[in-house]
Amino acid sequence: MVCDHHAIRTTVPKAMTTIPSEYRGWWRIVNTGTWVNDHLDILGPALLSLTGCDDRIRMHCLLAHVTANPTKTGVSFSWEGAWEYDPVSGTGSVKLGKDGRLRGKIQIKNGDDSTFTAERAEEPDEPISDPPSYRDKWRRW
Repeated sequence: MVCDHHAIRTTVPKAMTTIPSEYRGWWRIVNTGTWVNDHLDILGPALLSLTGCDDRIRMHCLLAHVTANPTKTGVSFSWEGAWEYDPVSGTGSVKLGKDGRLRGKIQIKNGDDSTFTAERAEEPDEPISDPPSYRDKWRRW
């Protein structure tokens, strides 16, 4: 299966997931219910991609790869990445509100959870970075 992001074709080892059209695309996370919103964009605009191909999430100090699957009532996802440099993973789900915004919940495995709201967005000019490795933490000094 082939992904086309920023007009660069990349071979993807797994099949693309078909995300329903009303959910497919990029979403700007505008607030969270549990975590402080002041630093929501510390790594760049807080975004969730639900394209079915190399999806990502970026918010606060979280950078993660997302695997999304359609459900009867929305989209559920699992994610794996890093909070700052510490490896983390978890799950999440979203439903489309009557106002066209996503209402979601994200759960850190064995940790916090939070609700969030997201609005439709354009694909960013720069791709969301890969999550840093724990080893990168010690390479900074």
